[in-house]
Amino acid sequence: MRAFYDPAMRLDRRTLTWVTILYLAQGLPYGVAHKIWPVFFRAHGVSLKEIGLMALLSLPWSWKPLWAPLVDRFGSRRAWIIPNLLALASFCALMPLLPADSVGPLLIAFLLFFTLASATQDIAIDAWAVDSASGTNLGMMNGLRASAFRVAVIAAGGLALFVADHAGWNAAWIVVALLFAALALATISLPEPVRSVEGAADRRSTSALVRSFLAWLLRPEMLPVVLFALLFKLGDQAISRMTETFWVDSGRSLTEIALVANTIGLGLTIAGALLGGAFLSRVGLYAGLFWVGLAQLASNLVYASVAWLELPKQGLWFASGFENFSQGLGTAGLLSFLTACCRRENAATEYALLSALFAFSREIAGAASGFGAERMGYAGFFAFTALIAVPALLLLPWLKPQIRAAETAGLVELKS
Repeated sequence: MRAFYDPAMRLDRRTLTWVTILYLAQGLPYGVAHKIWPVFFRAHGVSLKEIGLMALLSLPWSWKPLWAPLVDRFGSRRAWIIPNLLALASFCALMPLLPADSVGPLLIAFLLFFTLASATQDIAIDAWAVDSASGTNLGMMNGLRASAFRVAVIAAGGLALFVADHAGWNAAWIVVALLFAALALATISLPEPVRSVEGAADRRSTSALVRSFLAWLLRPEMLPVVLFALLFKLGDQAISRMTETFWVDSGRSLTEIALVANTIGLGLTIAGALLGGAFLSRVGLYAGLFWVGLAQLASNLVYASVAWLELPKQGLWFASGFENFSQGLGTAGLLSFLTACCRRENAATEYALLSALFAFSREIAGAASGFGAERMGYAGFFAFTALIAVPALLLLPWLKPQIRAAETAGLVELKS
């Protein structure tokens, strides 16, 4: 009973509650951009090419380190989070006033401001989590960060499309705006964690850290590492935006998309990530990367088969489930690989670089996907995305020594 009333435990519980709220706020814009926009604009007749190019509007999520020092230097974490949440709420509330059937400069600017606001709040949220992390709550905090983020994506992609199908798109946008407003209201009392200051020591060590980082990055063996980070999920990311529009063009209702492709699909992604972590722990990272990469490739071929043969809706349901599950497997594999490549003494910077490469390739692949789907048709494009997944698997033999060395040294913690 004494442990139950321990003040430190109560503090940890409060911290974990705030982590949950903040990562719901971080995941919701991602769900809007990746789950609602493709369906919304395709339902209003926007071309596949233009929907694909909208992926470039997500580049602020890849480039946010450029203005992260400003967020870190000026103002409290809460002072950045709340205004950006209110801006996101305002953007969604104003969406019904914008023309949805044509993508003009005004709409592009509007959507870009949405992702900029989201990326900026992400910087402050991640910084708050780092400031608040401790040895007693770190493991649970990381689990909650990932879970809350995915729940928010489900809420955006599932709830909004369900509302749109039954009450119209205007109502759906108002619901999403209210979710952002509620999160902004909830964070008014967000506590400001103590931020450590190690100024002189940090300044003295900066040049050494830069030299160490460059020495790590410019090694010849880093070339296949960089290429693998760029290519491993390229086929998976290229197909993801067009699967949303494929559901619309196949005549599926918004409720069906909300339930099967988004809600159940995100659940299968989480299951895939959990099982992928366990699988990688069992067979090792090198073999695991091959098999989960093969699963990603196979899922694209399943989607191609559904589009080519015009199978009944059960075929599309299976393709969606398989694709989402394999996406989770691939994510577990990629995160484990990135961890293996980073040294503990400089892990934050090195991991940030490799994860930024992955994010950049995701947005570029999404931008090109509309061109591919329009030129080749859905079946041909889905088959092509399976083909572009092959080069990453061919790189694995060049990565084997580094992976084996990291596992032998015990640097890779393959935990789901």
